[in-house]
Amino acid sequence: MLSVTCAVIRNEDNEVLVVQRGEKTDHPLKWEFPGGKLISGESDEDCILREIREELSLEIIICKRLAPVLHDYGHKQITLIPFICDTLDEVPVLSEHVDYKWISPEHLSSLDFSEADIVVAQQYLNCVNKLTVTKEEITETDQPLTEDKELQRMINSMISIKEVDWVATSAIENSVIFRKLLDYSFSKDKKLAFRASWTLTKVCDKFPEMIYPWLTRIIEELPRIDNESVQRSFLRILSFADLQQINQRYHGILADYCFNTLNSGYSTIAAKAYSMEILYKLAKLYPELANELATSISMLRGEGSAGIIARGRIILKKLAEISSNQGSSQK
Repeated sequence: MLSVTCAVIRNEDNEVLVVQRGEKTDHPLKWEFPGGKLISGESDEDCILREIREELSLEIIICKRLAPVLHDYGHKQITLIPFICDTLDEVPVLSEHVDYKWISPEHLSSLDFSEADIVVAQQYLNCVNKLTVTKEEITETDQPLTEDKELQRMINSMISIKEVDWVATSAIENSVIFRKLLDYSFSKDKKLAFRASWTLTKVCDKFPEMIYPWLTRIIEELPRIDNESVQRSFLRILSFADLQQINQRYHGILADYCFNTLNSGYSTIAAKAYSMEILYKLAKLYPELANELATSISMLRGEGSAGIIARGRIILKKLAEISSNQGSSQK
């Protein structure tokens, strides 16, 4: 019996990532949830994290384990071990598959899945359909939501995007919850930190003004954060922020961090994309940054990521406008 892991990976819009096998594989052109075989001595969790990095260049966080699926394909018998996972990365880099798509859960049943993956898809749909509780039911507990243990328990157990939105709404209504989300984002507990920072992005989408008093703290802490999921959340928040509302002495710190992220061979695609957008905003304030940013973007063309290259082209066009305007003003 072959042990294989797979991941039901969700993005910020609660869509699920599915990938398509090639024509010459043992399941030609079938769709599946990404994953792979366990290596001897490797835990199931370590296996899925490694496989997703190798196959898709994505960073994920494991949220829940589903029941294993035993299936006999005739030429092989497998135990498929599925996990529900979250990611902030947007564009996978395919190394073993021919196509991918982000799809709404209700459309999963329309795909031509491999047989074992059909069972995983149904398990996930059953899990999603059970999440019919209301906001009042979630927050109706023995302890107030502002109690650390209760809020941490809720954040760590969130499965659906609705739950994330409910906690985000509670943070907008209650500044104590908002502050705790920010503090949890710096926690050494990586799962708690990821989920707290992710929820903060939802708060900022709805009410961006709440984060402005804390952006300098985020900028100061960014170089010391070793949790890539939190880094991406914070960079996303900064990419949508009005940087003119931040004290100018922090602009240099932010620019250095974003250039290091953009030029690093180890940064995730999402981190590079957000850094690129932040640097473009800074270049509008400091036109002398435009050439350095253009050079960094040009160097990304060898990475092979269609998504980041496409974004880079858009930013390069905008940078050309900055240079053109600067040249006109000097005449």
